[in-house]
Amino acid sequence: MSLRTKLVLIVDERMDRAQATNAAVVTGFSMGGRLPESVGDDGKDASGGVHAGLNPHPVPVLAAASSRLRELNDAARAREALTVVGFNDVARRSRDYDTYLADLARTPAEDIDYVAVAIFGPRSQVNALTKRLPLLK
Repeated sequence: MSLRTKLVLIVDERMDRAQATNAAVVTGFSMGGRLPESVGDDGKDASGGVHAGLNPHPVPVLAAASSRLRELNDAARAREALTVVGFNDVARRSRDYDTYLADLARTPAEDIDYVAVAIFGPRSQVNALTKRLPLLK
């Protein structure tokens, strides 16, 4: 079955594995909360054990430079059909959510750098933005 929608995650290519993993998890949780039907049905194994439903979309994790992440975030947000979650450096530095919101409110958009961006929407639109990006290694 071919899905008409696509979900991709793009992470700053300079981050080490621990930082990239954290950025992917935070961004993925945030995206999942915005998507209807983002989790499939629970499944049973042959022994009757129940396994929690998973996201039905494959999620390629791609890499890009920080400057490219900003461009991708802005370009994706300009397309009405796309859902975009950007994990930025303001959030990454914050120790709690209230501090993040306060710091974000004082930070001009041009001073916000992204460490990860998740994009979901029509496959053709997501591909148009991300098709030339390499997989994260």
